[in-house]
Amino acid sequence: MVDERQTSRPEAAYVLLLLQAIFWMVAGLSALPFALGGELHIFGLGLATMVLALLLCLVGIGVMWRRLWARRVAIWLEAVCLAGSALLFLLPIGANHGPVALMTNVLLPAAVIWLLWGKGTRAVFG
Repeated sequence: MVDERQTSRPEAAYVLLLLQAIFWMVAGLSALPFALGGELHIFGLGLATMVLALLLCLVGIGVMWRRLWARRVAIWLEAVCLAGSALLFLLPIGANHGPVALMTNVLLPAAVIWLLWGKGTRAVFG
């Protein structure tokens, strides 16, 4: 008989959350040189992005340790990311609409939500 606490979905979600945190960290670091060029508000945005990446790493660690609060925060955060991505794709503001943007802004959060959603996965967290 298979024990339902033996699922590897939290570990897969942890890897995807860390991957998303790395993307956000790179985005925050790449914004910092613009602050040297006189765009001082970009420094705040880059710093906020890096802090958000750090918090996402902590949530990922909580998911790997199977903490219920981390699962809730991860699902909520990924849902907010999906809503923001929908706005980026629907509004004509010149955002990138290529396959990389689709994979990082839509498929990655959707995969994390799919991995953490459901009764079977909820039973693992406690």
